[in-house]
Amino acid sequence: MEYNQVTYYKTPIGTAKIEGNKNGIQSITIIDEKIEIPFDIPSSLQNCVQQLDEYFNGNRTEFNLKLNPQGTNFQKRVWKELLNVSHGKTRTYLEQSKRLGDVKAIRAVASANGKNPIWIVIPCHRIIGSNGSLTGYAGGLWRKKWLLEHENPSPQQLLF
Repeated sequence: MEYNQVTYYKTPIGTAKIEGNKNGIQSITIIDEKIEIPFDIPSSLQNCVQQLDEYFNGNRTEFNLKLNPQGTNFQKRVWKELLNVSHGKTRTYLEQSKRLGDVKAIRAVASANGKNPIWIVIPCHRIIGSNGSLTGYAGGLWRKKWLLEHENPSPQQLLF
């Protein structure tokens, strides 16, 4: 059995806890508590930390990581579909349900979305309500808003 390694990474919107091993990243979660950021990052997590760093510095729009999220088959299907939502774009829960082949599964899709264990890399923050509202986000709606603005800055912000 392969044991998970853990590291922490400081982001502009909180500390990320990263867990995984040679089989892939199992989880990236946001925590609100203050954690000492380690200098020695486990080798299996170094690429993830580097790619997150590039993302937050505005130099990465796609991740290229081996992922190993743990969940039900349905949850894994939902998370896999999330990977098809491009950087700077959004999709509604209804659109996600249609893409998964069952418009009536919208609540189940939203629930699976909320259980996404790999923050940012599997971009559940890009899913919004049908009316354009920023509904539901495990990390807090202010983080969802920050991430969407980071990925798609308004032209006004670019002037200064």
